[in-house]
Amino acid sequence: MELDPVILSRIQFAFVISFHIIFPAFTIGLAAWLATIEGARLFTGNALYRRVFDFWIKVFAVSFGMGVVTGIVMAFQFGTNWSVLAAKTGSIQGPLLGYEAFTAFMLEATFFGVMLLGRERVSPRFYFFACCMVSLGTMFSSFWILANNSWMQVPLGHEIVDGKIVPADWMQIVLGPVQMVRWPHMLLAAFLTSAMCVAATGAWYTLRGVHRDEGRVMLHWGLGLVAVLIPVQLFFGHLTGLYVLKHQPAKFAAIEARWKNEQPASEVLIAWPDEANERNLFAITVPKLGSMIASGNWTSAEVGLESFPKEDRPPVVIPFFAFRIMVGMGLLMLAVSWFGNFLRWRGQLETQRWFLWCTYLSFPTGFVAVLTGWYTAEVGRQPWVVYGLLRTRDAVTPSLTTGDVAFSLAGYVLVYAVVYSFGLYYIYSLLRDGPGPDATPVAVRGATGSRPLAFAGHADTATGRAGRQQP
Repeated sequence: MELDPVILSRIQFAFVISFHIIFPAFTIGLAAWLATIEGARLFTGNALYRRVFDFWIKVFAVSFGMGVVTGIVMAFQFGTNWSVLAAKTGSIQGPLLGYEAFTAFMLEATFFGVMLLGRERVSPRFYFFACCMVSLGTMFSSFWILANNSWMQVPLGHEIVDGKIVPADWMQIVLGPVQMVRWPHMLLAAFLTSAMCVAATGAWYTLRGVHRDEGRVMLHWGLGLVAVLIPVQLFFGHLTGLYVLKHQPAKFAAIEARWKNEQPASEVLIAWPDEANERNLFAITVPKLGSMIASGNWTSAEVGLESFPKEDRPPVVIPFFAFRIMVGMGLLMLAVSWFGNFLRWRGQLETQRWFLWCTYLSFPTGFVAVLTGWYTAEVGRQPWVVYGLLRTRDAVTPSLTTGDVAFSLAGYVLVYAVVYSFGLYYIYSLLRDGPGPDATPVAVRGATGSRPLAFAGHADTATGRAGRQQP
């Protein structure tokens, strides 16, 4: 593979977005978790929820800041590396990114300061309102980004005037059927990512015998949320597969590593796709299952890559493996959460150390699922940057040289290595230290008014930590 400006620009964008996406995927769900736990504190007056909130908001603040920095860097690349894309599609993509600033950033910038610094300066109800607005802002951000990307995946509501792609129907662009499937799928992925991290943190504290009360809240709430959301996510994942089958059949064939047209079509569970010879090595297949998955019956004809010109085919290896890893992570989350709730029902959740280890080690599952899902969508879209309208090789800035992109890519790698090493270590330090001891009386105002809650800070000789009297 020749490292020309097109390939290097794609590698650079993939590198930057891979680092960026893990933070919104985490903070979107974490913002909703913070709003939920603050609402529970306001309604019940339980100061345990306050301690959990005060702990996670520190992690949220650092993660949010790192996500914003990488998001800004991504925008620069549209002008430096992808100027033809910007020129041809700017009348659609520009407003969509602008709407994100007017809605998401406005809410986040207005109320994030209240969340961080306004606890003692505003009423409890307004503080809860601020938490909800920050959460809503993160969801708005994901909506506009997915509207932009969904339009690039399946362009709708546009027309071509003087060689430029311009809007003709904003309702189709913003609220088209593909967007209304892909956005919930991404939103649920973010919620699941955060919930698995919260549950894993609770399992970690339980294994270490520290922060037992806070850890129990995290473990139970996290596993409960995942157990409820993962079946819904699998359903939206199926709907996403149907849109790919209808609108991007070449991508669907690449995901299935289906080289020939088949009727009925078998399902390749695992194999090594040999693109040079258009075959699968060491394949494990299930007859007729491919037809059932794709079309809902056992005898339907399914399209293979042979039906498409070679210049219109996506790569196969990355979508094939990335899709299977994504599905595997989803099934792992399903198994951990459902079995965890079964143990919780039996009163054994905190006593089964092997399961606590499984929960703790499952913390990356959401991140891996998000990344591999993104790779499946983006690599499978090739060779198009706007599907069917603009090829990737034609969207790159014409004046770019290999040296230009290689230099900027090396700079990104170096800067990210330094910044993210410090940032991730700081987040790890916050998670390792956990919620700080709170042995002083705290006035908590719940939904019915204000009442003091006293915490007796006494030595707990059995656990070696400060005991806390729950209200």
